[in-house]
Amino acid sequence: MDFALNDDQRAIQDAARQFAEAELAPHSAEWDETKHFPVDVMRLAAEMGFCGIYTAEEHGGMALGRVEAALIFEELSRGDVSTAAFISIHNMATWMIDSFGSDDLRVRYVPRLTTMELIASYCLTEPGSGSDAAGLRTTAKRDGDHWVLNGSKAFISGAGTSDVYVVMARTGGDGPKGISTFVVEKDTPGLSFGAQEKKMGWNSQPTAIVAFDDCRVPAANLLGKEGDGFRYAMMGLDGGRLNIAACSLGGARLALETTQAYVTTRKQFGKSLSDFQNTQFKLADMATQLEACRLMVLRGAWAIDTNHPEKTKWCAMAKRMATDACFQIADEALQLHGGYGYLKDYPLERIVRDLRVHRILEGTNEIMRVITAREMLRQ
Repeated sequence: MDFALNDDQRAIQDAARQFAEAELAPHSAEWDETKHFPVDVMRLAAEMGFCGIYTAEEHGGMALGRVEAALIFEELSRGDVSTAAFISIHNMATWMIDSFGSDDLRVRYVPRLTTMELIASYCLTEPGSGSDAAGLRTTAKRDGDHWVLNGSKAFISGAGTSDVYVVMARTGGDGPKGISTFVVEKDTPGLSFGAQEKKMGWNSQPTAIVAFDDCRVPAANLLGKEGDGFRYAMMGLDGGRLNIAACSLGGARLALETTQAYVTTRKQFGKSLSDFQNTQFKLADMATQLEACRLMVLRGAWAIDTNHPEKTKWCAMAKRMATDACFQIADEALQLHGGYGYLKDYPLERIVRDLRVHRILEGTNEIMRVITAREMLRQ
């Protein structure tokens, strides 16, 4: 068992780190404050290949593995959690079109998605179906050469700005086998967007309801086979959960590094905070948690890359552990800063706000426990 990265992986990691330090970190606080969606900077990320990480090379992707993706997203999120998380969603949607779309769909969309000429959103969650994703009620009915969509999706990152929406809708009976996936363009008649949500975090990306009112989508925009859409969505989420876990790693790592520097200079009772054993124990626990989470994420990534039969369980376990523990690391880092941690002069309060939602999206951590237990009991 070799835990060392190879030369290519180290080079990819270094490139992502340098990009994050130059293009993301200097603007993170401003983007959060002004709720700016940095499309121009994300297109620079696309020039580095970061918007088609595990998409095939045929249409402009890097064709890397999920291990490399985890390394990239940890580094990008150390620069800015919210923007890195959106890039991860764009990657997931792009991969779904590239993996399951017809040759025509792939040619039409994937080259422009990997360059981020087009921006993509993933549309599964609905106002009435969150954790019960297979209970979605958005419908798609065949009408000649079109499918007519009616319903709505909630909490959609990129809504109103994205050009392409990967949408799960019901084409058949109840349950997951009645769900299909469609590629819907922004200017399609009948597609509209709600007001932008006012959120605790993730402020550098727009979030809104996506609504379908007799939205006519060409039949050619059906992704893969009718009735297979929920399976595609879940396959996308295996990787998406690891991406979000990796984004938690980056945010927590920045919080820990910031705190380590702070406690060596901050003095109380005549000595540095780092001289107190209580502080040392906290730092040791935070570092241990972070390293354990990274190992879990990389094992989940390896499982997808090798198509391991337990990949879904390991991805769920990694997502649950990393997003819970990394939020706790960030919260502990804020605590060690005292009142200063609560101020926007330091990145801690922003990291805490941004990481909190990772325990909810891509499947709540309660659902991660359901998946893990279900997979265990099948054996």
